Amino acid sequence: MQETVLANAPLITNDATVLGILALILGFVFYTSNSSNAACRSFYKYVPALLMCYLLPSLLNTFGIVSADVSQVDEVAKYFLLPACLVLLTLSIDIKAIAGLGSKAVIMFLTGTVGVIIGGPLALLIVSAVWPELIGVTGPDAVWRGMAALAGSWIGGGANMLAMKEIYGADGNIFTIMVTVDIVVANIWMAVLLYMAANHKRIDAKNGADTSSIDRLIEKVEAETRQNSKQPELKDYMLILAVGFGAAGLAHLAADYLVPFFQNNYPELKKFSLHSKLFWIIVLVTSIGLTLSFTKVRRLEAVGASKIGSSFLYVLVATIGLHMDITQIVEAPKYMVIGLIWMAVHVILLFAVGKFIKAPVFYLAVGSKANIGGAASAPVIASAFHPSLAPVGVLLAVFGYALGTYMAWLCGQLLRIVGS
Repeated sequence: MQETVLANAPLITNDATVLGILALILGFVFYTSNSSNAACRSFYKYVPALLMCYLLPSLLNTFGIVSADVSQVDEVAKYFLLPACLVLLTLSIDIKAIAGLGSKAVIMFLTGTVGVIIGGPLALLIVSAVWPELIGVTGPDAVWRGMAALAGSWIGGGANMLAMKEIYGADGNIFTIMVTVDIVVANIWMAVLLYMAANHKRIDAKNGADTSSIDRLIEKVEAETRQNSKQPELKDYMLILAVGFGAAGLAHLAADYLVPFFQNNYPELKKFSLHSKLFWIIVLVTSIGLTLSFTKVRRLEAVGASKIGSSFLYVLVATIGLHMDITQIVEAPKYMVIGLIWMAVHVILLFAVGKFIKAPVFYLAVGSKANIGGAASAPVIASAFHPSLAPVGVLLAVFGYALGTYMAWLCGQLLRIVGS
């Protein structure tokens, strides 16, 4: 990578050094967030570790230590780590196991997805009546572009958020604002769900929900966990890297042919992102991951495929932080209204459908968090009902990763119609 010399060059322009600093920041956040130190525990009780992974790198940009305009680290992360991450997070999907959860679990999960898809455009439409300046902007700072990225987070998690940011070209400022909205609004809903988990027996009894399937599910999950656990070896890690980067390379190769084909033959499809190389890469690697989930390759999850994918994800998170201008956070209150209305649509739809089909509150809670927050929070909510149910949260969350690429893109198209 070549270093670019600018008039106001940042203090550090060597990308190897930048990557090292980002790695140190991530290590610091993960070490302190899992520390038994009372001060650390108190701090992370109120400030999510994920937010720190965004904000600390943003300080490097804010104070001129590193500049995203000079560094190419984010480009490498975007085109190499992101595709590999998506493959590793989707190859473990077990369609049969999801079906085994029962139709109510899947219905509640899909209801949550639909709530996000329609909630975003509806929220933007409502709020623009008060603040009309939120619509009509076509550049990279357009609100709808930032909301499209947020849709990715709310249908699957962080990897999809980053993917939608790149597909729809949201700039660092609007993305920073939406990250703040994501953290604040999602955590409010998280607190509500934890309260519901603590009182789920009373809520289920009041709604007349049949929870016998939950008991059978607990027994099944505990048995599968004991059977599939395995101590990873070096060859396992090398196979994980081979699958992740091999699939990413194949997607790059296919995209090199697909992009010029659509540019030359279907120029009118540019507005649907079909001229974007990254769009095709993301769609292709997600499809590859889903295909691999039907093969023996999915066994790599037993030796940590999703953990490796998540480590790539956090590197991506840190590189995105280099584009942040934290002074833009003061604009967030205006956008909090959008987030709260958006979440309200998601929640109201879940409660309405849940009451109609008499779904246990467990399915409502995990179905929601498998969308809102993905694999980072769905297991937490699931384990709040019973520790052995945490893998169920992971299972639905990984399913959310797969749907997120497609459904968040659809939401982004609806947002584009409303906001531009």
